[in-house]
Amino acid sequence: MTDPAKVRRHAERIRELVASVVRSQIKDPRLGMITITDARITADLRDATVFYTVLGDAAAQASTAAALESAKGMLRSTVGKALGLRHSPTLTFVLDDVQDQVKHIDDLLAAARNADAEVQRLAANAQYAGEAQPYRLDDEDTEAEDAGTGADESHGADESRGADEPHGGDRR
Repeated sequence: MTDPAKVRRHAERIRELVASVVRSQIKDPRLGMITITDARITADLRDATVFYTVLGDAAAQASTAAALESAKGMLRSTVGKALGLRHSPTLTFVLDDVQDQVKHIDDLLAAARNADAEVQRLAANAQYAGEAQPYRLDDEDTEAEDAGTGADESHGADESRGADEPHGGDRR
């Protein structure tokens, strides 16, 4: 089994090599403003996936993908020679759509902020349907018990009950 640290080093080296070759040796006019963002390689070091982004519209992305596909052989031989492996890894180029996902998430967050602002605006003028404090507080409970029954009677009942008898249970 291959060491994971070795696999990571090879993946990083592949990313650097592909970026260098794309920048300096590929003269294809279809190649747009490309950035190599990441590279991953399988544990057996035979297949590498290279992620890239392209500045521009869908046509620029398609033409850059075609240019990378046509230069794949040269890139593979350059990577194979530089890594010094027994087998040159096959290269697969994948368009990295992180920017589109970031934009989508930003749009969702903006919509959530607008919805929260609308809820805040509605809540600012809202009034309670019932009492302002719908829950009974402990202070009110003791005042109601003291007012409804004599304080002496309630304490006397507790004292007459045995210590090991449960409160409110039937005596059998």
